[in-house]
Amino acid sequence: MIFEEPEKLGFNRQRLEAIPEFFNSYLDGGKFSGVSILVAREGKVAQLTHQGNTAFKGGKPISDETIFRIYSMSKPITSVAVMMLVERGLVMLQDEVTKYFPQFKDLRVFAEGSASNYTTREPDRMMTVHDLMTHQSGLTYDFMLTHPVDALYRKNRVNGARSEKQDLAELIDKLAEMPLVFSPGTAWNYSVSTDVLGRLIEVVSGQSLGVFLEENIFKPLGMNDTSFTIPDDKLHRLAHNYARDPLSGKISLADSPEKTVYRPGRRFLSGGGGLLSTMSDYYKFCDVMRRHGSTETARILSRKTVEYMTSNHLPNHETLTDRAMGSFSEVAYGGTGFGLGFSVVTEPAYTATVSSRGTFSWGGLASTAFWVDPAEDMTVILMTQLMPSGTYPLRPQLHQLVYAARD
Repeated sequence: MIFEEPEKLGFNRQRLEAIPEFFNSYLDGGKFSGVSILVAREGKVAQLTHQGNTAFKGGKPISDETIFRIYSMSKPITSVAVMMLVERGLVMLQDEVTKYFPQFKDLRVFAEGSASNYTTREPDRMMTVHDLMTHQSGLTYDFMLTHPVDALYRKNRVNGARSEKQDLAELIDKLAEMPLVFSPGTAWNYSVSTDVLGRLIEVVSGQSLGVFLEENIFKPLGMNDTSFTIPDDKLHRLAHNYARDPLSGKISLADSPEKTVYRPGRRFLSGGGGLLSTMSDYYKFCDVMRRHGSTETARILSRKTVEYMTSNHLPNHETLTDRAMGSFSEVAYGGTGFGLGFSVVTEPAYTATVSSRGTFSWGGLASTAFWVDPAEDMTVILMTQLMPSGTYPLRPQLHQLVYAARD
């Protein structure tokens, strides 16, 4: 990372310093154990703060070395990997998924009924790679709790990044046996689509998803601490992860270095939510996207491909407000479309907080988040470990504080 004085990057120093002061109120209230925030502009870091500890009890101070579970912030990385295959001519976005997964040829759409007794119909058309990239596939998540198909996922133990007893090939077989929520291309629904893309990468490349990401993204960018598993010599750097019960408000330990599921030998490499990373590693990923796919030493995508990925791909210039089913997402719907692995601000006046047209972003289950604002040439990353991500309004509050600090 290159650091620069805030004033030289167009920030008001006092207002930037107010950001960690604001989040101290969360720490003082015992709402989470620690937080790390990065604010950068023009490829230089104006502020990097580490507050609190990796655990409520017995943890270590949050630092540059802390490893976080980034959950759905894995999705943009997997989407970039797919586009690398597209650039090589090995995949086309309009390919039907049956080209890679023949077992999907008999996919049906839920028509009516319950999870135990339902009817189905033919889809209007077959699912495509583009549908998977834009969450318009008709797939879903087990935790949505809004549709009978969600219940079918729970019954069949299709648990997204929490699936530990199957591999990606077995996931495809299970999905082929269950109906879609809607016909592909007709709506937007947050889903296991990116896990399906992870398997597509394996089928096309002949490598495991972990190896492909390591060779094509992590190693070229120097993301040395980003992976699906953590070795013994790094366990002491892994933060504890907590979950807050929305009814009781009680916070419980969800995962710790001593009993973590992120050990070597994991079967399910979730491209949609299974990666670990550090603040510095994820900044490298955000920065290469800010720089349209290249660094001084590596190019992972072309400029035009990055522009394409971070454009709104929803039909007729629609937003998530127009097109999304249900209310769960890692981003507010207003004024926001969706690209290839990223949300994209299309109309700042309708977003939850101050933003810029063209800003692309996403977040993760444990309240991590990032955004890249091309208009301001700015990158912001939030790392903490508290589930679910909507427990507190951390993201809109951070938006407000960061933009208030711009001169």
